[in-house]
Amino acid sequence: MSQTTEGFKIIHDIIKLKWVPEVLNAIGTDGATYSEILRSIDYLSNTELNRKLAILLERKAVEKVETEGHSLYQLLPFGKDLDHIFRHFRDIEEKYSIA
Repeated sequence: MSQTTEGFKIIHDIIKLKWVPEVLNAIGTDGATYSEILRSIDYLSNTELNRKLAILLERKAVEKVETEGHSLYQLLPFGKDLDHIFRHFRDIEEKYSIA
């Protein structure tokens, strides 16, 4: 019987959450403000975005940086790795989706 590592559990807990791939993608490599993230994701509520950002901040996937009077969310190395994984998922989805 194999043991699941704590690291795998953390990744699994994040991957299974709705909206996380979209939030990470919206933040992207250049970072994004709260408003930019919210505007870029259809049907995502303020409440749900706050929840997802709190989880991603707690897990050290993103950081919140205060710059020139506004907050900018940026991907940390763990967030970049997660975004990379989600990009592979999107590629597989496109490759095997039935139109």
